[in-house]
Amino acid sequence: MSNTITLEVMRYRPDQDDTPWAQTFDIEWTQDMSILDALGIIKDDFAPELAYRWSCRMEVCGSCGMVVNGVPKLACSTFVRDYADEGKITIAPLDQMPVEKDLVVDVNPFVEKLASVTPYIVPKKARSITEKEYKQTPKQLAKFKQYTMCINCMLCYQACPQIGINADFLGPAAISLAHRYNLDNRDAGSKERFKTLNKEDGVWPCTFVGYCSEVCPKHVDPAGAIQQAKAQGVPYWALSWFSKESEESAS
Repeated sequence: MSNTITLEVMRYRPDQDDTPWAQTFDIEWTQDMSILDALGIIKDDFAPELAYRWSCRMEVCGSCGMVVNGVPKLACSTFVRDYADEGKITIAPLDQMPVEKDLVVDVNPFVEKLASVTPYIVPKKARSITEKEYKQTPKQLAKFKQYTMCINCMLCYQACPQIGINADFLGPAAISLAHRYNLDNRDAGSKERFKTLNKEDGVWPCTFVGYCSEVCPKHVDPAGAIQQAKAQGVPYWALSWFSKESEESAS
């Protein structure tokens, strides 16, 4: 088998290009070479101006999310050897977010969605430092632990068909994060979070395709979190509706 493979990398330079275009590179590959390693070779030897994000190289930081042969993947944990039989690898940005340059996308809309769900514990009562740690049982931790594994890589947003037709949809990772804190027995912030989750672009546009859970590299289940959040959100929606009706009747 030849140890040469073709990488087709989508390029976009906003100061030069009207639309994205593909550039091909032929490189020699090894068994332990990741897609991120391959991009490093391209940047070092062929296209030093190529732009892409990476940091930890060990599936922790979530920086190197890309689309590899049409599938959202982390470049650090996806290996060239898995595509050797195909002879060609296409690498594209997570283009359900605005593309800034080459494989780099604008993460600000995503970060704003995360911030909108009150992504921290709202204490039931103020605690002083002298009270020491707030202990939880293994059963209490198990309720939300999987959602703490999210690394905000945005692969689930690339996989989500609703994001593709409505960029304002709150989306899988943000809803999973809200669900994580709503399940935490130390937290009292669910009423505030459901004001966001029950909005028109909150949990309800999700049609439970489930691809977001399939592509998650950390085996989080955002599709399941969204459906659970829908069920938990109904009482909050009903209370807000009755409150609105009462205010209108009194006026």
